[in-house]
Amino acid sequence: MTQDFSIIHLLLNASWVVQLVVLLLMGVSVTSWAGIFRKLFSLKAVKNLNEEFERDFWSGKSLNELFTGAQQNVKNSGPMERIFASGMREYQKLREKRITDPSLLMDGARRAMRASFQREMDSIESNLSFLASVGSVSPYVGLFGTVWGIMHAFTGLAALEQVTLAKVAPGIAEALVATAIGLFAAIPAVLAYNRFSRDIDRVANKLETFIEEFSNILQRNVGAQSNSGH
Repeated sequence: MTQDFSIIHLLLNASWVVQLVVLLLMGVSVTSWAGIFRKLFSLKAVKNLNEEFERDFWSGKSLNELFTGAQQNVKNSGPMERIFASGMREYQKLREKRITDPSLLMDGARRAMRASFQREMDSIESNLSFLASVGSVSPYVGLFGTVWGIMHAFTGLAALEQVTLAKVAPGIAEALVATAIGLFAAIPAVLAYNRFSRDIDRVANKLETFIEEFSNILQRNVGAQSNSGH
């Protein structure tokens, strides 16, 4: 009986629709796990790069020195460093055009940083919707396989004169495997999605705080340069 009711045995004897559903769910599950590990490593890298740049930013280096470093480190820079570089780049372009109005300088730098922030967040959030879809759809796909399997089992039993539990049980068990695998695919995806959503919210808050702090520093610099000009 143990051999008859092993998952592999049940799947081999299931209808082709149930087998197809299970194969689909297994493929989705493998893809989902690959996405989970990729996102885990990428978020860890983002956090480390942001913390490293933040230490440099508050270490007392000049903005020009930080900007030069950011330009030289384009390939290995993190989101915070790229946002800083975009703000400084726009600020310096406006200064080169002889624009001295503090509000125009600050608006230009802020717009550049907000645009860079949005690009960074789009990149960080990529593939997150796939995990949400897996978590919400997989149980229903598994349930479809189960319903189909049960219908198939009862259709086969209709031709029998005497129906016993021993004859019904294998067909029902085959069908229920699809629901189990649907949940197996969905549960890790939902847990990972919730965890990554919280982590991404923290990254977004940190980046927005940095934009405000850097804007204040730029504003002070603009004010100091305006006063020295007068």
